[in-house]
Amino acid sequence: MTTKLGFIGSGGIAQHHLKNLVQMDGVSLSAFYDVDAQRAQKVASEHNGAKAFSNLDEMLDSTSLDGVYVCVPPMAHGEAELKLVQRGIPFLVEKPLGIDREVPDAIAKQVKASNLLTSVGYHWRYNESANLAKQLLADSKAGMALGYWMGGMPMVPWWRVQAGSGGQFVEQTTHIVDLLRYICGEVREVYASYALQVMDEQVEGTDVPDVGSVTMKLASGMIATISNTCLLPVGHHVGLDIYTNKGVLELRSDALRDISSQGTQLHPNTANPYFVEDEAFIYALRTGDRSRILSDYADSLHTHNITIAANESAASGKPVSLI
Repeated sequence: MTTKLGFIGSGGIAQHHLKNLVQMDGVSLSAFYDVDAQRAQKVASEHNGAKAFSNLDEMLDSTSLDGVYVCVPPMAHGEAELKLVQRGIPFLVEKPLGIDREVPDAIAKQVKASNLLTSVGYHWRYNESANLAKQLLADSKAGMALGYWMGGMPMVPWWRVQAGSGGQFVEQTTHIVDLLRYICGEVREVYASYALQVMDEQVEGTDVPDVGSVTMKLASGMIATISNTCLLPVGHHVGLDIYTNKGVLELRSDALRDISSQGTQLHPNTANPYFVEDEAFIYALRTGDRSRILSDYADSLHTHNITIAANESAASGKPVSLI
């Protein structure tokens, strides 16, 4: 059985998925659309039999696709997803879902009404450490969590503009917010403080905050604070630490460290989470079984709304309720 796939957007994040998909039997990379027609043509030429399109409607109407990957910048979400829903074509969309509430809300309503199969690119959920942390927490009481995304600024032009990316907490740190939700449960209130300290002086056109902290109250009673910065000249610290009555769970992209009075146990992540995520999507397309998809559109909307609420709180100086 051949699974025919299309891509909307063929930039950096699309390449992560393409590297995985070419390793899977029975997957045909059939169609590519990009606002940069030359880039779409280049990527299509690298895959036997694939076609490049400069018109999205033409791609969707002239090819019989089993699924589509939506890999576009944050401000470009909306049109592609709605066209896919209207045609009943399942899709995997990369985070974030947008830069506001309105567009993702509208898409979510149509996805729900059509019961369309969807997946969202929160690949940290697919690390072994995320599910192991959930198991370990079942035997302990979590009190608080500290999350981090401390590094430099991605040098794609849209990222440094609030109207392009939604800012670091929406575009990047959303992975840590989602990991917190996945392991510890729902967030009920956020209070955020942001500042722009240096990057507007170093990179022309920057208007996104380059430092920020967001404190959250969870339904469980936990308190969490997630901080981020993009002003560093080096990558530093990305992950989530969960503090419990049994010790500390440190989640990083490479491993889980379980720190207790008995010492530290290291649990490395061995699988590529992007590959596991892609495999789950392909499996669902072929079988209709969605159980391996760990974040669909409806679920990921909750994560997105937390990050938007943080932006709103930073702007108003007041807490924002998510109840």
